[in-house]
Amino acid sequence: YMSKIEILGILAGCMSCFTFIPQVYQTWKTKATKDISLPTFVIAATSCALWLAYGIFNNLFAVIFTNVVVGISTLIMIYLKLRYK
Repeated sequence: YMSKIEILGILAGCMSCFTFIPQVYQTWKTKATKDISLPTFVIAATSCALWLAYGIFNNLFAVIFTNVVVGISTLIMIYLKLRYK
């Protein structure tokens, strides 16, 4: 049984998971990275890693799930930025 708070956390996490997906898709499609800020995505990846550790240490599924998905999207953006520089 999930509490209302846990459901809220999972819904918020799902919304956060979609944060970078349009940018990843657009960048992959156009291969244009001139206006993409590498430092922004490095900070986002670092933030995801820290939140992921926090979620793991506190056994918080919504935090773990969200930061795995957002972290993967962020790492993909870093890869695309470096590849299509």
